[in-house]
Amino acid sequence: MKTTLKILSLVLVLCIMSTAGAAAKKNKTDGAAAITFAEKKYDFGTLSSEGGAASHEFEFRNTGTAPLVIISATASCGCTRPTFPTAPIAPGKSGKIKVTYLPTGQRGEFSKDVKVRTNAPDSKRVVLKISGVVKPAK
Repeated sequence: MKTTLKILSLVLVLCIMSTAGAAAKKNKTDGAAAITFAEKKYDFGTLSSEGGAASHEFEFRNTGTAPLVIISATASCGCTRPTFPTAPIAPGKSGKIKVTYLPTGQRGEFSKDVKVRTNAPDSKRVVLKISGVVKPAK
């Protein structure tokens, strides 16, 4: 009888702990920002090394219920320059991250990453990718 009581007590404690954990997880994501991109990859195609900078805007939407803050957007090299909104993005609103590639002095295929950090708990770091081919000047 004592063993059965101990087992039932243990089961009851485990049920209470799992319910409390689920409730804590739910509260953590309630009122949170969430970022959703229309696209995460862009191919510039063929660029000339003397054609000047090429840019693309990655559009995103705050699909969460709290303001979205972009903490940083960092490129994998100096030839890629991201710019991003510094003001919080309200729930349901959109914004753009502009990524500029500088092909001067480059040649051949390229693939660059831009790492975006936000205050969204489920996607703290998103990677945007640009690619293409730089043909040398004649």
